[in-house]
Amino acid sequence: MLPFNEKEIGESTFLREFKETTKSTELIWHRDAEDRLIKVINSSNWYLQLDNELPMKLEEGKEYFIERYRYHRVIKGNGDLLIELKKM
Repeated sequence: MLPFNEKEIGESTFLREFKETTKSTELIWHRDAEDRLIKVINSSNWYLQLDNELPMKLEEGKEYFIERYRYHRVIKGNGDLLIELKKM
């Protein structure tokens, strides 16, 4: 079971929602087989942490790039997180 709900909105483009009720222990370090571009639609103090970097606050309207096979994780905030995710 994944810690988010996801809806496909286009070719290789998804809306992903992480609920405030998500347990922090479910948000694990992982890596993906493709590059990803994330656009933040709604965030309440959620963070993105890339391997060997300090966490960065996810700001609404900003985009973040994650290279394929790079370890990363999201860190829970105090509300829901909604992102648009493009797999490249």
